[in-house]
Amino acid sequence: MRLVYTQRFRKRFNDAPPEIQRAFDKQAQFLLADLHHPSLHAKKYDEARDIWQGRVTRDWRFYFSIEGDAYVMHTIQPHPK
Repeated sequence: MRLVYTQRFRKRFNDAPPEIQRAFDKQAQFLLADLHHPSLHAKKYDEARDIWQGRVTRDWRFYFSIEGDAYVMHTIQPHPK
């Protein structure tokens, strides 16, 4: 598998604090190794649009879809509480 980043994701990632960027980079490696890695808490977020949610930190999430051999990163944002 490989990672593909949308323009929206890149913008939000670049706007995120540096510690969130580092945490995402770590989580992305876990995602590439195993979608079901425990720290990701990956789950289907929107069944109709086939969007998944993964955990960056307790307070941040990333959203992606699986297209062929790629994880397409759609956005990264604070987790609404």
